[in-house]
Amino acid sequence: MNILIIGSGGREHAFAWKLKQSPLCNNLYIAPGNAGTASCGTNLQIAVADFEAIKTAALQHHIDLILVGPEEPLVKGITDFFENDPTTAHIHVIGPHKETAQLEGSKAYAKSFMNRHQIPTAAYKEFTADDFDAGVTYLQQHQYPVVLKADGLAAGKGVLICNNMMEARSEFELMLMRSKFGEAGKKVVIEDFLEGIEMSVFVLTDGKNYVILPEAKDYKRIGEGDTGLNTGGMGAVSPVPILTEQLQQKITERIIKPTINGLQKDGLKYKGFIFIGLMIDRNNDPHVIEYNCRMGDPETEVVIPRLQNDFVSLLTATATQTLHNITIETDARAAVGMVAVSGGYPGDYNKGLTINGLQQYNIPESVLFHSGTTFNQHNQIITNGGRVLVAVSFGDNIKEAAEQSEYLLQQIHFDDMYFRTDIGYEFK
Repeated sequence: MNILIIGSGGREHAFAWKLKQSPLCNNLYIAPGNAGTASCGTNLQIAVADFEAIKTAALQHHIDLILVGPEEPLVKGITDFFENDPTTAHIHVIGPHKETAQLEGSKAYAKSFMNRHQIPTAAYKEFTADDFDAGVTYLQQHQYPVVLKADGLAAGKGVLICNNMMEARSEFELMLMRSKFGEAGKKVVIEDFLEGIEMSVFVLTDGKNYVILPEAKDYKRIGEGDTGLNTGGMGAVSPVPILTEQLQQKITERIIKPTINGLQKDGLKYKGFIFIGLMIDRNNDPHVIEYNCRMGDPETEVVIPRLQNDFVSLLTATATQTLHNITIETDARAAVGMVAVSGGYPGDYNKGLTINGLQQYNIPESVLFHSGTTFNQHNQIITNGGRVLVAVSFGDNIKEAAEQSEYLLQQIHFDDMYFRTDIGYEFK
C-alpha cells in the first residue's frame, strides 16, 4: 500500500515512524514533512491546504490512503475534495468530512452537538458583535473565573481564562469588536470554568464502529510547575494514572458512545480520529472541554509508540468500516515525551539554528521525533519552528520514562534550547 501523510510536525513524524514498521506499507510520502520524516519516507514540498497539488501528487505516486495530521485541511474539506473527484474517489482519506470537522472548527457547533446528545460539558452561551451588550451583561452576572473561547480556529491561542469582570470585559471587546483573533473570533463562546484534572482520550471510528486508543495528558504551560504562557504543548505522558477502570467506564458510557451515536443520528460522516479533551472533576466525573478531529501533538508521540497493532491494518479497517474486527493492543509501560523548544517560544524565536548531537545518542527504549526541523543547503538539520524536537522514552513508570527522555535531550544542543524537566511531575 502507498500512503501519504499530510503535515509537518511531531505528530506526523510519529505516524511515519509507525507506518514504516508495517510490512503492508510499500511507499510512504509526507507532505510537506520535516527532517525526521525524511528518514521514514519521501517528503513532498506541498502545503497542507493545497488540495490540487496534493491530488496531483497522490495520482502520480499511486496513493491508496491519505492520513491527515493537522486540522486545517480537514476543516477546509480535504476529505470531501478527494471523495467528490472521480479521479481520486478510490483513495481512502482518514479524516472527517468538512461539516463534521466543525466539531473542531467551531466551538459553538461542538457545544450544540454536546447539548443535543446529552454529553456532559460546561454550561455556555455564545455571542457575536450584534449582541455585544447582552454579552457584557452576561459577564457581569457570571461567576469567576470564566472561560472565553474564539469560535473558530485560532492556532491554539483562542481560549482565555479570565479571573474577574474587568479582565473578561476587556478581552470580550478585543475579541468581538477589535478582531483580536480575526475571523476566528467573530463569535465568542462564554462558558463556565471547570476545575479538576485534564486528560485526553482518543477514539478511532470508521463511522459505525470504534476503538479506544491509549489515553494521554499533555502539559501546555511553558514553565516548570505549569507556569507561564500557554504553548502548543511542552510534553505528554501515557498512560494517565488517574484513569481507573471505573473512570474509563464513565468516559465510555457518558461521552464516547453518545458521541459516536450522535454522529450517526446527525448523519455526519466520520472516518478518523476523535480527540476528546476532558476535565475530571472532584467527584471523578468527566466533562468534555473540546473535540479535535485529529490526533493531538505532542500526545500522538506518546500514544502511537504504545500502540502495538499494525498501524496500516488499523487505518485500513477504518477506511473499510471493519474496525469491529480489531482489538487494540497496548504496551503496558509508561511513555513520556519532552518537547525541546527554541528560546523565546511561544513568543518570538529564531529559526535556522544548527542542531548538534542528533547522530550521537543511542538510548534503548527511546525515540526522538522531529517537530520543527528542516535541512539547510549543506544538508545539516536545522530548527524550523518553535517546537523543535520531542524525546519519547518508555519506562516501568512515569518517573523512569521521564528521566530517560531528559537524558536524551541532554545529549542534543542548539542555541537557546529549552525544555521542561518536570513533565508528569504530579505522577512521579
